[in-house]
Amino acid sequence: RANGDEDWNIYWASVHTVKHIFNPDHGYRLNDRQLINHFPNHYELTRKDLMVKNIKRYAKDLAKEGLNVPLFVPTTYLLPADYSLFVEEFRRRPFTWIMKPTSKARGIGIFIVNKLSQIKKWANNKWASSSTRDNYVISRYIDNPLLVGGKKFDLRLYALVTSYRPLRVYMYREGFCRFTTQRYTNDLSNLDNLYVHLTNVSIQTKADEYNEKHGGKWTLRNFRLYIEGIYGTQRANQVFEDIERIILLSLKSVQSIIINDKHCFECYGYDIIVDNDLKCWLVEVNASPSLSATTHNDRIMKHK
Repeated sequence: RANGDEDWNIYWASVHTVKHIFNPDHGYRLNDRQLINHFPNHYELTRKDLMVKNIKRYAKDLAKEGLNVPLFVPTTYLLPADYSLFVEEFRRRPFTWIMKPTSKARGIGIFIVNKLSQIKKWANNKWASSSTRDNYVISRYIDNPLLVGGKKFDLRLYALVTSYRPLRVYMYREGFCRFTTQRYTNDLSNLDNLYVHLTNVSIQTKADEYNEKHGGKWTLRNFRLYIEGIYGTQRANQVFEDIERIILLSLKSVQSIIINDKHCFECYGYDIIVDNDLKCWLVEVNASPSLSATTHNDRIMKHK
């Protein structure tokens, strides 16, 4: 839109630009043939705390109707608001937990804890000296991930929503696994080693073992072949059915609250972890999944 030119059909905008466009004070109006790549309040699904809140609410609503939805997000609390609730849960079941800023991406600000003293020390350093408190979510860490070659990975999948009412979503057939560069261990002495625990490409590219040819990625097809080879076709089919169900349920959880503007569509990047029982867990939903490529293989996958 250089020089104020309004002659465009699709505007691939950042979330900040979309916020500006849909600000009532701005008074901007899109014409009938113009589309933009975010819904006005997309953050109801793509902000970590709101995603969990909406999915929990939706599950409760379905339970009232006698429908049971298996939990597919790890137990999660918002800090500092839910600190007391979290402490109660931690004392009952002192698992390993992972802390993440609610509104950041690329692994920024993430760390893993297994002691209350770690959180207290962090809170004193983070919040005591600041007048503003950044919200964090703290979630139970999936410490039994399915491993391939001894390494942890997650799945990046793409879902395109063209309408919420009625809900119309397209799943991209391809996707990929993102592997860590170092072998997984849940040894407590390794909790600070992000190369073991976080699959974010922006983190793994800094590791000495990073492979610049394949970038630590596998195609979704290779993942399916692996599951079929180890567990059989029936289990593999079940994993992919579970993934599709998770994506559909997460979208339905915000269907009634997303502003369904006819000018909007959204390409979500879903991050899903499969544990060693082949249970699928939704980690987060990205509003602006990276479409840039870091390796030759990456370019082939993403440019499709």
